[in-house]
Amino acid sequence: MSVYWSELVHRLTPYVPGEQPKLQNLVKLNTNENPFGPSPKVLAALQAEASESLRLYPDPDSSRLKSAIAEYYGLQANQVFVGNGSDEVLAHVFQALLKHDQPLLFPDISYSFYPVYCGLYGIEFETVPLNAQFEIAIDDYLRPNGGIIFPNPNAPTGVPMPLSDVERLLKANTHSVVVVDEAYVDFGTQSAVSLVNQYPNLLVTHTYSKSRSLAGLRVGYALGNATLIQALIRIKDSFNSYPLDRFAEAGAIAAIQDEAYFEQTRQQVIVAREALVADLQSLGFEVLPSGANFIFAKHPKHAGEQLAAGLRDQAVIVRHFKKPARILDFLRITIGNPSQNQALMQALRTLL
Repeated sequence: MSVYWSELVHRLTPYVPGEQPKLQNLVKLNTNENPFGPSPKVLAALQAEASESLRLYPDPDSSRLKSAIAEYYGLQANQVFVGNGSDEVLAHVFQALLKHDQPLLFPDISYSFYPVYCGLYGIEFETVPLNAQFEIAIDDYLRPNGGIIFPNPNAPTGVPMPLSDVERLLKANTHSVVVVDEAYVDFGTQSAVSLVNQYPNLLVTHTYSKSRSLAGLRVGYALGNATLIQALIRIKDSFNSYPLDRFAEAGAIAAIQDEAYFEQTRQQVIVAREALVADLQSLGFEVLPSGANFIFAKHPKHAGEQLAAGLRDQAVIVRHFKKPARILDFLRITIGNPSQNQALMQALRTLL
């Protein structure tokens, strides 16, 4: 370790993203990317944006995109915050809204970036165990806290939470911010956006990377009460006034306006997911209920690490987590296109 590092850098344990291997003919089912490309209207918008105007800075407020998102959800533009992917949005959320004297609460099996943000910003936190069915138990969060955050559906398990449970938590927890991280919500989980105007302490975060097929553009956003959004803007403007470039804003606007393409491709993913669940169960896999574009599964007779290694030997990559111990034998499998899902199943039949 370098002697020039700050003490903070020495203490950090950075987030490890899913592998992005550079191999030919690879079936890549490890990073929850959409198997279908972006809307043709997005590609047209990006081509139109490639002009002499690139010499100018983008709009620091991303006003056109905020207005488009607000119109889509029936909100006001001052209830929308946009950033360079939902990870950046979440980073600002942690610093602006979740750093308090009481500990932040989130699930013990959840998005592994959460404890990284806590380490980066010096936030005390407590993890709350999922129940025996790998569900978030609302009653376990009804205690003093400096904030609550959880994905819905949860990641990496994919298990969705009913909107009624989210509302029950909001009614019982009025003294701190509740953040619902809805990165995968469009694949069959009820969104909490409909509750934003009822609960001033609710913040919902979304990404364009999954259901809108724009992981390469890096666009995320948050929806909530205007006072929460203003806190995020204060952090953003103290960090990077221009988080979204001209291409990202143009592509995101085109994506949210092409509702027909969005609906078509997300339904294709949902149908493929249910088919893949049935195929895996026919091989003896135990599969958790999923409201996402991935599934979480294990085989009672085969170790997860060995299955992941065996699949890799056949050029199929899935995500395996070594921690915590409860999920050691699970594989997180992204829903691919029909040929990718078929290749996965063929590889598993060979292994089993």
